[in-house]
Amino acid sequence: MTAIKHTLNRDVFLPNDERLIGFVHVTKVGRKKKTSFLCAALSTETPVQARVYQVKKADKTEAYKKKVTWLLRELKVVDGKSSSKETAEFDLHFEKVYKWVASSVHDKETFISCLWKLSQRYLIQKPDFLNVPRHLLEEVSRPTGSVQTTQQEDDIVTMEDDYQALTSKEETDLDQLMSECKIAISNAELFAEQLSKQLSVLDGANIHSIMGSEDQVLNLMRLLDDGIRSAETIEDKLDFYDSILQNVKDQMEVMKEKDALINTRNKNHQLLLEELDNLVKQLDIDTRHLKALTDGDLSTPGGICECTTAAHILQRCLNADIHPALNQMAAVEEQQRKFTRFSDKFGKRLAYHLNNLFIQQGNVLGETLSRQVPEFKLPPHHSAHRDLTPYADLMLWLKNSDFDCFTQLSKVYTQNLSKLYNKEIQDFLEMAKQKLGTKPDKNKLGVGLSAQARALSGSSSSLNRKMSGSVQSLNSDSISMHGSSHDLAMRHLFDQIIDKILSELEPVCLAEQDFCVRFFHLAGDISVNKEAKQEEESDDVWKPLQPSAPEVVEFYEENLGGGLKIQRRRTKSKLRHMNEEVRRMMGELFPNLESELEAFVSYADRLDGFNSMYMLVRMSQHVNNAQDTGSFLSLMFASCLVKIKRNFDKFIANQIKAIQDFKVSKKSRCGIIAFVHNFEEFANQAESIFKGSDRHTHLDKSYKALVVVIYEQIVRVASESQKTPKDVVMMENFHHMYSTLSTLKIPCLESDRKEAKQIYQDNLNSYTLNLLGRPLEKLHVFFEGVQNRVATGVKPEEVGFQLAFSKQELRKVIKEYPVKEVKKGLDGIYKKTLKDLCEEENLLQVVWFSMQDEFIKQIKHYEDLINQCYPDSGITLEFKVDDVLSFFSEIAQNH
Repeated sequence: MTAIKHTLNRDVFLPNDERLIGFVHVTKVGRKKKTSFLCAALSTETPVQARVYQVKKADKTEAYKKKVTWLLRELKVVDGKSSSKETAEFDLHFEKVYKWVASSVHDKETFISCLWKLSQRYLIQKPDFLNVPRHLLEEVSRPTGSVQTTQQEDDIVTMEDDYQALTSKEETDLDQLMSECKIAISNAELFAEQLSKQLSVLDGANIHSIMGSEDQVLNLMRLLDDGIRSAETIEDKLDFYDSILQNVKDQMEVMKEKDALINTRNKNHQLLLEELDNLVKQLDIDTRHLKALTDGDLSTPGGICECTTAAHILQRCLNADIHPALNQMAAVEEQQRKFTRFSDKFGKRLAYHLNNLFIQQGNVLGETLSRQVPEFKLPPHHSAHRDLTPYADLMLWLKNSDFDCFTQLSKVYTQNLSKLYNKEIQDFLEMAKQKLGTKPDKNKLGVGLSAQARALSGSSSSLNRKMSGSVQSLNSDSISMHGSSHDLAMRHLFDQIIDKILSELEPVCLAEQDFCVRFFHLAGDISVNKEAKQEEESDDVWKPLQPSAPEVVEFYEENLGGGLKIQRRRTKSKLRHMNEEVRRMMGELFPNLESELEAFVSYADRLDGFNSMYMLVRMSQHVNNAQDTGSFLSLMFASCLVKIKRNFDKFIANQIKAIQDFKVSKKSRCGIIAFVHNFEEFANQAESIFKGSDRHTHLDKSYKALVVVIYEQIVRVASESQKTPKDVVMMENFHHMYSTLSTLKIPCLESDRKEAKQIYQDNLNSYTLNLLGRPLEKLHVFFEGVQNRVATGVKPEEVGFQLAFSKQELRKVIKEYPVKEVKKGLDGIYKKTLKDLCEEENLLQVVWFSMQDEFIKQIKHYEDLINQCYPDSGITLEFKVDDVLSFFSEIAQNH
């Protein structure tokens, strides 16, 4: 330990002008592996500073470094854990508590004793030493001359008294003494004797000086006695004066108490006057206000303003903040009863007037509506709202004073206005149906759909009938499942009509909702509406709809995710505009709006299945653009959007079923299958409908489902076709699908486009190879046998020695295919190809060039086999590659 102390003092403290006094090897409680040293050190500079350090050894350099430093005066408590039981644990309380475990009990006690001594010597505000053995705290008080000083005391004394410089006077005296006593160097005894004589002289002088000052001491004592006697005299006089002033003090205290009582009484009188004045002001109403409450005209703007002011003043008096004790005064009770009678009387008069006004508003608006010229729009109610708005403050007063009466008036309003709104919406939607049911003008978009157009339209109910039946050639007179140009015009008309319906419904509903919120003061309940808060904290904004089908839940989570999910997160960060009370009132005002709108959706879907696509896009736009997703209209639109999405899914499912039910004609050639044509028309129209819509993901899913079924059914139709080769059916229809998908450039169908191209190429090659074996059938068979022999291990030059493949047999086969025979065979292939392919897809030239390339490859292959297997035989084909190229070109030009 001594070596460690020496090392620490040399490497850590001496370079910083400090000296190590005590140290202990410690670890933190619970961290046995992390060891360090707690060191107590003193600075060598003046004034002396005592500090405590935590010193640790660096991991890389193995050198000791200071980690934490505390001033000793910051130490508040030293806790030794136990004064009777030996333990190595102890705590040091600085700005926080540090728990340590010493390497031994002795080292711990030594370090605590060192801290005790340093604090006693250098600190004014000393720390508390708790649970420390008493003998560790007593060593510092032992006599200075004791020979039993501890090693740490010696260290402290040594460090403090190691060196003490001489003053200048001491240094001068010492030099003088040494100069006068040079003899001490040679004769010490003589020097000692001389010093003794000088000491004796000094002692005598001191004694004479003491004896000479005795008289002065006696005089000083006499003066002190006189001073004491004078002080006693002054004290007696002060006591006498104090007894005189005691009576004055008592009288002053009595006067002070009386003054305090007078001030308290005056203050109480002032407070009482102020309270009574405040009470009178709170319970006083001008007679003109009472007259307005009794006889005020509620039909004119001026009278309404006077009644509103008077009602607010009356409400303020009824709700005056009066001390409970004052409420027991007879005058206050009488005034309150008077105000209550005025409030009840005015409330009944106001309710009667508003009840008649609500009934009159409904009747007048209904008569006005019946007299108006029918237009395709919903009549606005701005005039009615303008007439009722001046009564909004009175409705608030009625709501606060008589809630039952207010509730009854709300019911009267909703009952009268709901009949009017139901009639308006029914007539409006019926007019829309009539416009969809009339025949359109030839020169412009019509206003309806005739019976013939409905028969030709692609509604989901008639889809299966139009897809079934035999395959027919498609010309300009045929009608596809997706409708004629007449149907396209009607669908464009329907798009305008559904947009008009939604655009008319939205401002009417929002205007009525805004009026109800302001007139019936429903927004004031939002902050205290418990149910609204619970619904806002819920993850499902659409909880009021209560979806029961899995597809509805899926629709809300996936399909409304684009716009509404973002808005739903916004509703969680602030209170929603509309609460349950507003939606309830709007539901009473528009009880049949949702059912009427859903009936129109069903009607439109029955007219044409494509209408569901238009409705999906338009309704989604209105739902996503809604400023308040919790309003009645937004929730109603969202509910209808679910139904529209179901109709759209049903429309796609019916198309898939129609494709799967397609029957192959046994009497005619196949060509381009009807549902392949229909998909092109469907995709073109769907892309125009969904252009720019955020609902394109629904269309992409439909595309994927339709293309998968179409690919499957093309294979089925190709296998079942009896008049057209399977390769031709696959080649033509997949080429048509490839062309369609390349034109549309739909990202989600890119893989299907590549697949169609690959299948088309494979079937083109297959068809080409199957036909090319016919013009040179025997030659093809002969060389195929030669190639098989070579493949089995026969050397090429030895094939000609086999009987079946001798040179004579080869010459016989070649003679059977002169130039004319080859040309005749190619002409037959062209006619067969012309017969197999349909003119609509225009693949004849593509197939013919493919056959030309393949035929030339075969000829070159035959020539290579002749050169390998029949070398130096001089055998060659009777036609050349140039002859074949001229044959193909001539045949194509002739036809």
